[in-house]
Amino acid sequence: MKIERLGNDKIRIFLTFDDLSERGIQKEDMWHEIPKVHDLFTEMMDQAYSEVGFDATGPLAVEVFALPAQGMVVIVTRGKYDHHHHGGPSPYEDEMSEEVYEMEVTLEQSDTILYSFDDFEILIEAAHVLQHMLADAGRLYKYNRKWVLHLEPEELEEGKQAAIIAVLAEFGEATSVTPAMLEEYGDVIMADNAIGVICSHFKRQD
Repeated sequence: MKIERLGNDKIRIFLTFDDLSERGIQKEDMWHEIPKVHDLFTEMMDQAYSEVGFDATGPLAVEVFALPAQGMVVIVTRGKYDHHHHGGPSPYEDEMSEEVYEMEVTLEQSDTILYSFDDFEILIEAAHVLQHMLADAGRLYKYNRKWVLHLEPEELEEGKQAAIIAVLAEFGEATSVTPAMLEEYGDVIMADNAIGVICSHFKRQD
């Protein structure tokens, strides 16, 4: 579990699939009201307080993004939710009423694949390995001093997603950044066909 402060009233939490499985939670469970999911939210808020001083008392807006290769991105914003103006209470509120949290939970699923690379030379290596599977795919960003490769599901050949993710995981690291954050805060280096462009302009190291 990785926690990052985005502002005075906002944090981002990155949960890997290992984080979920260690707690007996499947990705699909995040869409259901079950005690272990509530326990996970409580644990996240406790850790957020101890690590970055985020006080989760009062109303919270919680956005959960499921990413296919990376895990879950949870964005928590404090003070943005008032159920009196949202047509009724959150489905999570009743079970959590004994605690300090009131949550308005939004769940979204994305098939976008995002991997970051510390070194451009490593990205070149990965691109050459991927070239036969992803000749005309990829959008490349520079974000937080890292190179981030963005792949959409329609760019992937059917049945090859697992192999592509295995290569990406070997050379890069799953990132918790969302496509919207890349568009807003990142720099677009290659708008499309990043794999092909990299391979045509940069050779692998001997």
